[in-house]
Amino acid sequence: MPARTGRPPKISKTDILTAAHRVIDEEGTQALTMRRLAREVGTTPMALYHHVRDKDELLLLLLDEYAAGVPRPEPPAGAGPGERVVAAAVAMREALTRVPWIVEVLRADDLMSARALWYPEEIIDAAVQAGLTPEDAVDAYRIIWHYTAGEISARSAAARRREDDRPTHRGRVFEDLDATRLPRLAALGPRWEELTSRDTYDKGIRALVRGLLPRP
Repeated sequence: MPARTGRPPKISKTDILTAAHRVIDEEGTQALTMRRLAREVGTTPMALYHHVRDKDELLLLLLDEYAAGVPRPEPPAGAGPGERVVAAAVAMREALTRVPWIVEVLRADDLMSARALWYPEEIIDAAVQAGLTPEDAVDAYRIIWHYTAGEISARSAAARRREDDRPTHRGRVFEDLDATRLPRLAALGPRWEELTSRDTYDKGIRALVRGLLPRP
């Protein structure tokens, strides 16, 4: 392919965000560099800097773009504090499950979209109404966040592994378990993949909230 000559083509911020989404979807956030993005849109890295300052600003734009399209759910009518926390956590999980790369960005505890702050606001407010101090309510939110983010990351990784459709090391281990040493696991072994792929988030978040909030 002959080298491009003359001025690079004009690009818009929309072009840049579309290309960034494509890179992330195909290769992950680690592959998203200004040089890689410039190749994707057919321009130079310097041309990108007219639109975005750096990778962090680009990720913030992507976060804001996604958050703007996520509807803010209403708490269940007449719900108590515990149900409010559960509903907000479930809504947060549903919003992020579709874009697990955002979880990776948010877990670094730096970049975030102000548009998505409704989730911690709702959880912390409900926890305070349940009787926690504001400080303990923040702890409760962080515990819920780490549970939710970890669950999304784990399920995303497992889904990618299942796409390979190859026998796993875990499967081979469970086929050969010694029933005298590990009787429970040996009995469950043939169903282990089925059992561990079930969606238990709702059960888990409800148990977590019951343990975190004071009993009425």
